[in-house]
Amino acid sequence: MKLSIGVRDSGVGGLTVARELQKRLPGARLLYFADTAHVPYGDKTTEEIRHYALSISGFLRRQGAEALVFACNTTSAHALPLAREKFAPTPVFGVIEPGARMAAQCGHKIGVLATQATVSSGVYTRVLHRLNPHIQSCEIACSAFVPLVESERTTSIEAREACRHYLAPLQRFGAEAVILGCTHYPLLLPLLREVAPELNFIDPATALAEEVASHFPNIEPSTESDRYWVSGPREGVSNWVRTLMGIPDPVLEIGPLFDLPHAHDHSTRHHVQA
Repeated sequence: MKLSIGVRDSGVGGLTVARELQKRLPGARLLYFADTAHVPYGDKTTEEIRHYALSISGFLRRQGAEALVFACNTTSAHALPLAREKFAPTPVFGVIEPGARMAAQCGHKIGVLATQATVSSGVYTRVLHRLNPHIQSCEIACSAFVPLVESERTTSIEAREACRHYLAPLQRFGAEAVILGCTHYPLLLPLLREVAPELNFIDPATALAEEVASHFPNIEPSTESDRYWVSGPREGVSNWVRTLMGIPDPVLEIGPLFDLPHAHDHSTRHHVQA
């Protein structure tokens, strides 16, 4: 069978998941939506997060996605069950449980770096305790990380200071593994490892891609090209697509802008070369 996978995120972070999906399912077609008009999601209300997640997922289904990947911890925490109910029988994959399973195999003291919305939900602690009730967790909200990644300042002085600030409590906690609980954060991984080389960082994108690949074991190469949409600014997405997906001249399409209280479909806006 041929497979088109819809991958959605608030911005460029989901490209870390798309890259892993490309490695494990090289024949699949990727349909990627970066909701750059509303990034970051970490400071949004639950209502907003669910609205964006379900609206964009519906758009990707209409574009031909036969599986949906929530390449965003915040929407996985707040909207995944609703999406699975709304889009059944289309499989919908989230990023939290695969990452938690990886971390639970690494020890009993697990740190989590995530957005404020993900930390406030407590979802990682709940999943980790379900996997092993003896696990102790320490979740840290990292409000500075997503803007640093979106603005391509992953090696800046500000990024280094932010890494030191957020990692300090996890170092004091004695974390045996640290989950990168936002798909933007692996793009800071070289700096995180430099600041805290003793910590074992877990990128859930790897485990999520393996889960999707195991669900679709026999994929024929697609004859259609991957597609990328943005709902707002595109320069950062374009640059990260070049870097992570190996596309020298990516074509980014302007997708719908799903504002509250009503979705305004601007899908007729022209395609852009970026």
